[in-house]
Amino acid sequence: MTADLTIQLCVSDLDTTEAFYAGILSLPVQRPVTAPGAPEHLLLETEEIQIIFVEDAAVAQLHPILQARLEGFPRGVGMTLHLVVEGIEEIYQELQEEDLEILYPLERKPYGTYELWCFDPDGYLVVLEEPVG
Repeated sequence: MTADLTIQLCVSDLDTTEAFYAGILSLPVQRPVTAPGAPEHLLLETEEIQIIFVEDAAVAQLHPILQARLEGFPRGVGMTLHLVVEGIEEIYQELQEEDLEILYPLERKPYGTYELWCFDPDGYLVVLEEPVG
């Protein structure tokens, strides 16, 4: 599958990221076999987009010039991931049980979706949407 767009996001811990996106959100996250010398990463892929998650430490090791920025700035300021999910009511319950930060609670929108806004474990803003039946 070749996506039209690839985005790489730095995260603190791949296991925590995988638990959020694959475990709670039930998205198709993979942990591909990594080529020698390349950092371990996660891959969330659709026909249109790839999101690659890489740990901060690996990025800083490969690109030391970025280390100060990785340490000095909050993640994702001004960026929002909009994701279509299934089972948003169950996801909402699990987000609450895991005590993850919810910006806007689950709401039925007049334009035909259920929607909630939350932050992932690294502070990236994530808007979850599910079309109304």
